Amino acid sequence: MTFIEELRWRGMIQDIMPGTEEQLAKEMTSAYIGFDPTSDSLHIGSLVPILLLVHLQKAGHKPYALVGGATGMIGDPSGKSEERNLLSAEILAHNQAGIKQQLARFLNFDDSLPNKAEMVNNYDWFKEISFLKFIRDAGKHITVNYMMAKDSVKKRLEGDSGMSFTEFTYQLIQGYDFYWLYQNKNCKLQMGGSDQWGNITTGTELIRRKAGGEAFAFTCPLVKKADGGKFGKSEKGNVWLDANKTSPYQFYQFWLNASDEDAKNWIKLFTLLDKATIEDLTAQHEAAPHLRILQSRLAKEVTCFVHSLVDYEFAVKASEILFNNDTAEILQSLNESQLLQVMDGVPTVNISKGQIEAGYDFVSFLAESAVFPSKGEAKKMLQAGGLSINKVKVGAEKATLTSEDLLQGKYILLQKGKKNYYLVVVSSEL
Repeated sequence: MTFIEELRWRGMIQDIMPGTEEQLAKEMTSAYIGFDPTSDSLHIGSLVPILLLVHLQKAGHKPYALVGGATGMIGDPSGKSEERNLLSAEILAHNQAGIKQQLARFLNFDDSLPNKAEMVNNYDWFKEISFLKFIRDAGKHITVNYMMAKDSVKKRLEGDSGMSFTEFTYQLIQGYDFYWLYQNKNCKLQMGGSDQWGNITTGTELIRRKAGGEAFAFTCPLVKKADGGKFGKSEKGNVWLDANKTSPYQFYQFWLNASDEDAKNWIKLFTLLDKATIEDLTAQHEAAPHLRILQSRLAKEVTCFVHSLVDYEFAVKASEILFNNDTAEILQSLNESQLLQVMDGVPTVNISKGQIEAGYDFVSFLAESAVFPSKGEAKKMLQAGGLSINKVKVGAEKATLTSEDLLQGKYILLQKGKKNYYLVVVSSEL
């Protein structure tokens, strides 16, 4: 398949400008996507544009990743109901550095490649342009009527909050990015999310009117969940690509918990697996949906792509701790950081170091920590063998909690029944 054919099969094309496919078939073409530096990490909503650049480079074309140091100072109104807070130059610089570091993991920047990836920052050219020069050189080529006709502008103007002049100029500034890259980098194609179509076509129009050139564009659909929920959100908010913001274990769990319908779509969107492999996996999944074959492979591929094979293997091992029984040995092998990743979201119970050192009566602990409403109910379940400490079943013989029960010198994993877990945290400050 050609680059465009593959993207169509994967469901990654929504709007495409006439002539784009012919341009890509004709020669190695330079293309770019812009990334908004509102945070020092990209999140999984950025994976589709990242993968567009990866597919582009694999097909022999040259990718440019534009980090919007200048446009980040304004804020893109596309898809937003109200204006966002403007960021300082220091915060933007910090965010740009984080994003550049992440993008470098996905694209090949080897100087020996004719189609090596490059990163650019639009602040580098905008910092030299005065306001008067910009409105003379760029503003006179695009009419207000043209800008007002864009959906991103119309929706905001029809709303209660309106639109500031700052945001109104965004599409012209993004259009100038495309013009600058066309003139200075021979960049003939811009790609982006479907909400960017208006901004992108302003760029092709500016190139046509100001440079007399021809440029091209296509967009990909915005990813949605089958149940109507917002893609990329977990209970804790955004699912980030930065392991310090979203641990590899939590990241893996997000993909593993995809619905069947989402998994069928996402394995094409978010992995580099070929068509034959994906069709085979889909057939296997449909024959035995309970095995969740698609979700397992999706979670593996995306976790390895964004993090590493080691992180994926740990995530699988960690997942077994809460969902399987014979995992006491795995639990003991975890360091503190890994243990807390696995226990993220598990209710915590705090007790003092003194109570453990003195030997805390187990039944009293269960009642006093509200794991059970009374000592009687706690004793009843203990005698029935319904409790585990650190994944090892305990019975009536378990009289006290002691320091020997601790993981990493300060934690105990208590399990009540099959699915109720509590992380006991021992603190010297209590």
